[in-house]
Amino acid sequence: MSNEFIYGIHAVKAVLAKEPERFIEAYVLKGRQDDRLMPILNELQRCGVSIQQMGRKTLDDKASGANHQGLIARVKPAKQLNENDLDDIIASHEAPLLLVLDGVTDPHNLGACLRNADAAGVAAVIVPRDKSAQLNATVSKVACGAAETVPLVRVTNLARTMRALQEKGIWFVGTAGEATHDVYQAKLTGPLAIVMGAEGDGMRRLTRETCDDLIKIPMAGSVSSLNVSVACGVCLFEAVRQRIVAK
Repeated sequence: MSNEFIYGIHAVKAVLAKEPERFIEAYVLKGRQDDRLMPILNELQRCGVSIQQMGRKTLDDKASGANHQGLIARVKPAKQLNENDLDDIIASHEAPLLLVLDGVTDPHNLGACLRNADAAGVAAVIVPRDKSAQLNATVSKVACGAAETVPLVRVTNLARTMRALQEKGIWFVGTAGEATHDVYQAKLTGPLAIVMGAEGDGMRRLTRETCDDLIKIPMAGSVSSLNVSVACGVCLFEAVRQRIVAK
C-alpha cells in the first residue's frame, strides 16, 4: 500500500499523538513560525521527522488546492481494520455505540461523520469495503483529527456483519424516510448501532431489512432530507442524550 499525505494542524496533531511512527517527512509553509505550529514542528523534530520549508504554491499543489493551514505530512498508511477486529472493540465498551455508513462515497461526508462519531463517543464506524469513500487526506482534514482516533472498520459483507453483531446483543436502528416513528420516539440506549444510508439513495435493501428498527428525523420545512453528516449528528446526539438521562 502506498504512502499518503495528510494536511492541516488537527490531522497532523492527531497522528503525532497516537502513531508518530507513521511519519515519513513533513512540509511547512516557508516563514511560518506561529504558536500553533511551532510545538508540532518541535515534536516532529524530536521524533526524527525531516521537515522541509516550501512556498505556498508548492504546498497548495501537494494538497490539491485544499486548505492545508501551512502544514502537510507524508505518512505510512494506518492499519486497516476489518470485521475480525470488531469483537475486541465491542468487548472494550460496556454498552457500545456504533455507527454504520452504507454507501457514503463522498470523502467530505465521511470526514464529517467521523468528526460527529468522535464527539459522540462512538466505539467504531463500520463501512462496506465497496461503496464507501476511502480514508484519504480530504477525509482526514474534514474530520479534524477524528479519522486518526475513531476506528474505521471496513467489512466485506455489511448485512452479514450486522447479523453477527446482532447475535452479540447489538440493536440496529436504521434511518429511512418510510419509518413510522422518529428518532425522538426510539429507544437509543444499550448496545446500539445507528445505520445511515447514502444521501438520496438511503440504505441498500439488505441493510434496511437487517435493521431491528427504522426511524426518521422529523422535517418541518420544505426540504425532504438532510445531508448525511448532519443527519448523523442529530441521531448520534439524541442517543448521547438518552444515555446520559438513563444513567
